[in-house]
Amino acid sequence: MADITIYDPAMCCSTGVCGPGVDPELTRIASALHKLETKGIAVKRYNLANDPAAFIENDEVKKLLHSKGADALPFVFINGNFAAAGGYPANEELAEHFSLETGDLEQKKPKLTIDLKSI
Repeated sequence: MADITIYDPAMCCSTGVCGPGVDPELTRIASALHKLETKGIAVKRYNLANDPAAFIENDEVKKLLHSKGADALPFVFINGNFAAAGGYPANEELAEHFSLETGDLEQKKPKLTIDLKSI
């Protein structure tokens, strides 16, 4: 089965998509990962603040932390292979890795209809 594993920097929650100042990049990757899950891709995500053991148990992650430091997080592994450090893959890259269309990973904005007569 295809999979993606992300080792995130320390964040307030597992996705970092909380609080008053949400980083749009974190929102994008959270949405893309959710879409990957709906396509049958296994998604694992570890936060340095909440899951430090995951960083120690993976020898490659441990080596990357020692050589690059925590400032190089996130580390991204696709199908068990190191894919990126220091940022999240673009939706286009994810789509290519998993043989999907880029549009499959885009966040769809809800269409809102406002009835001005009822205001």
